Formats: sequence, structure tokens, C-alpha cells
Amino acid sequence: MAIVLAIGVLGVAMVLLCVGVILRKDHAFRSQHIGDNERMKADNIHCAAAQDRQERKRSQLKIED
Repeated sequence: MAIVLAIGVLGVAMVLLCVGVILRKDHAFRSQHIGDNERMKADNIHCAAAQDRQERKRSQLKIED
């Protein structure tokens, strides 16, 4: 019984996600990437990979000087 209930809940969730995508203007999910968030951009916050890349460039510049 629990498995049937779990499958039913997952099915309903999938249907609702599909309806949400269909009703959007661009027919796509919003980006979940931190760098694509307008508020994060305004606060100059980037994803971990981008921040790591920036720090590596800074450390290379300091070593070369």
C-alpha cells in the first residue's frame, strides 16, 4: 500500500511540474544556478566554481609578481 501511495504522490508531482512548464511563457524551468539569480548578481555572489576560478587567477598573479 505504501508503494502505491508513493508512486501516486510522485505521479501527481510530475503532472504539476509539467503543467507549470506548459503555463510559463518560455516553457522552461527557471535556472537553479546561483550565477543566474538577479539578486545574487546584484550582491556580487557567484557559484563555487566561479569563485574558485577567480581565486586561482588571483593566486597565480601574486606568485608571478
